[in-house]
Amino acid sequence: MSGSCRTVPWGLIVATAMAAAALAPPAVPGGAVGDDKASAAGRRALFDGKSLDGWKKADFFGAGVVEVRDGTIVLGTGQSMTGITTTRGDLPKVDYELSYEAMKLSGQDFFAAATFPVGDAFITFVNGGWGGNVTGLSSLDGQDASENETTRSFRYAEKTWYKFRVRVTGTTIRAWIDDKEMAAVRYKDRRVSTRIETRRNQPLGFASYETAGAIRNIEVRPLTPAEVAGTEKPEDE
Repeated sequence: MSGSCRTVPWGLIVATAMAAAALAPPAVPGGAVGDDKASAAGRRALFDGKSLDGWKKADFFGAGVVEVRDGTIVLGTGQSMTGITTTRGDLPKVDYELSYEAMKLSGQDFFAAATFPVGDAFITFVNGGWGGNVTGLSSLDGQDASENETTRSFRYAEKTWYKFRVRVTGTTIRAWIDDKEMAAVRYKDRRVSTRIETRRNQPLGFASYETAGAIRNIEVRPLTPAEVAGTEKPEDE
């Protein structure tokens, strides 16, 4: 070592490392890289906040009123299910992310269950079904969200907005609520489907059950190659 080199105080090294860590960007859930421009590319808003353009009321028996109110789509309480279904024919089936915000206005069951494509099949992310406490994916190998490995107990407060996000790749479905992962499933070689009554929400739609809910900020975007790889890699690997 050259005699002109000076020994750097250990305290300075630690302080510098801590400062660098504090300035580092947080990890993005689901293996997404911290490239905001890449993540935002292709993002599409599916609700304009003013009308049901691009949507239709789902044909559920005894459905409640569906209306746009204060920048949200409100699903009124019905005799059973109330919902909306997209009229678009150009939405992705794989390697995409669907995000939305939803609020329970009143009632004791699911208030914005989202049905979405998984390749040529469809599945539903149920929020608060079976009396308000069950969240999960319906259905996997014929088993509902209350029966398969995605079953989670999650109690939703009324008049509170929750952020939902689902990702679908060629092998994996993952879902989050407020950035907390609720489901991670490798679905290859498994039977992916919806319940019979939820078919009216295919290919993409939302529904409530004897409950009033509000939905806003519905968006879909393609995943980057890095996000696809990260989504298909379990968090513990």
